[in-house]
Amino acid sequence: MSLASPMYRALAGYYDLIYDQKDYRKDTANLVRIARKFGRSGGNRWLDVACGTGRHLELLRRKFRVVGVDLSPEMLRIARRRLPGVPLVRADMRRLSLGERFDVVSCLFSAIGYLRTEADLRRALNAFARHLRPGGVLLVQPWIDPTHVRRGHVTLSSHHAGPVAIARASWVTVRGPLTRVHFDYLIAREGHPVRHLKETEVLRMTPPSRLVELAREAGLAARLVRSGPKDERGLLVAVAPPER
Repeated sequence: MSLASPMYRALAGYYDLIYDQKDYRKDTANLVRIARKFGRSGGNRWLDVACGTGRHLELLRRKFRVVGVDLSPEMLRIARRRLPGVPLVRADMRRLSLGERFDVVSCLFSAIGYLRTEADLRRALNAFARHLRPGGVLLVQPWIDPTHVRRGHVTLSSHHAGPVAIARASWVTVRGPLTRVHFDYLIAREGHPVRHLKETEVLRMTPPSRLVELAREAGLAARLVRSGPKDERGLLVAVAPPER
């Protein structure tokens, strides 16, 4: 999910292919384990904010009653095809107001980094808190810790499925708390000319300790945990008080 990325109109249909190496099954299993460990609400309603194409929801719906939210209509269009019958809402996480509460609220894949100011981050965390039942748990996968950022870091990946092949190169620049990830895509489809697309994603780095502080300011008991041995960014886990 991006708050301001017009390229999703062109790239949404390739999103799942670009992230074909992500182990959604393992990631989802870890999230469920952590939610059950820390959550105290006792229910099974799960809200995934910035749900993208619905890959996490596809797995979560087997054990939970799920709802998804995203700002991109292109991503939601794909998610609706994948998840018939699942409520999927177009909404901005900073102004989220669904009129119901959940046992788990998640914001995954570092989507929280698209909030470029601390004021926006505070608004989103307060909105998440309002959507938690007493004892409900918030799970947020942060963007890069500013002490770990690698200026000028470059990556190159390739992806192939049927008649489609994609190559993606990226490099990172940093200005203050903002990282700019510059992408170049080469997209080849059988019978069509190769397309070259450029995209720059701007994400804000927030120190983990500050993220925990802001969640506590929203009225939640917060901590940063590791969801696995190779988890470099950690996971914000914040629990709503038993009674409001």
